[in-house]
Amino acid sequence: MQKKQLIMEKALELFAEQGFEATSVQQITDHCGISKGAFYLSFKSKDELILSIIDHFMMEITADIDYLVKSSISNDKLLYTFYYSIFHAFHEKSDFAKVMLKEQLHSLNQELISKLHYYDQILDQAILYMIERLYGNSGAAIKYDLMYCIRGFMGTYSHLFFFYNFTVDLEALSRSLEEKTNLLAKHTTIPFISEELAELCKIAIPEELTKEKMIKSINQKIMELEESIEKESLVLLKEHLIKPVYSPAIVKGLLENIRNHPQCKWLSYLFSQYFGT
Repeated sequence: MQKKQLIMEKALELFAEQGFEATSVQQITDHCGISKGAFYLSFKSKDELILSIIDHFMMEITADIDYLVKSSISNDKLLYTFYYSIFHAFHEKSDFAKVMLKEQLHSLNQELISKLHYYDQILDQAILYMIERLYGNSGAAIKYDLMYCIRGFMGTYSHLFFFYNFTVDLEALSRSLEEKTNLLAKHTTIPFISEELAELCKIAIPEELTKEKMIKSINQKIMELEESIEKESLVLLKEHLIKPVYSPAIVKGLLENIRNHPQCKWLSYLFSQYFGT
């Protein structure tokens, strides 16, 4: 495991137990079995570490959902799988989410707030894509309302993981929300959210993704990874980015090689957007 990833995972354990403020850098380094100097080579401060953990989680979940709704999974299973994947991710990170809600993220800076809005927009786009897949022209008039309803279900039912100490049946919850969503799609007749209103709710996205920025991100990740199929795939993807030589099928295979690696999910998403795969 890379040192940066180790610090994030071990710090997350302490934050969940003690909270942000009560956890010191010294405690984090002791828990990791590293020196303070090694910590500061990876993160400038505890606040930067906290922001990196939040950023990493949002990258993972948005990349996973975007891949899910654009994959070859059948439409009959798509909505159920969408909800199950979302709530499974919430369940996995529920301890950290409780800490964030309790401490109200007073350390957040404007850069991360903008990033969180950016991830929200990616999720919105993925949900709209899913709605179009599932309901086609029949759902066109209500797709933005339906998107807000789905986001509402995600937010409201996530409280089951964050505030109550009991086991949630993810399969039953996902089936229930699948049914509710289909009923709304079938019977809603008075849409409220128009495309114009939805556009007004958007914020400016970060700067356009360029080849130079992609190469910079790839180089950084290649340096971080140990020798592995993921690292080899990144090297080949970088070569293809500089001078396209591979077929779409090979590029797709290389992306599959890196997609499930926790440190490469976001790069996989960016590559997919850049190459249109």
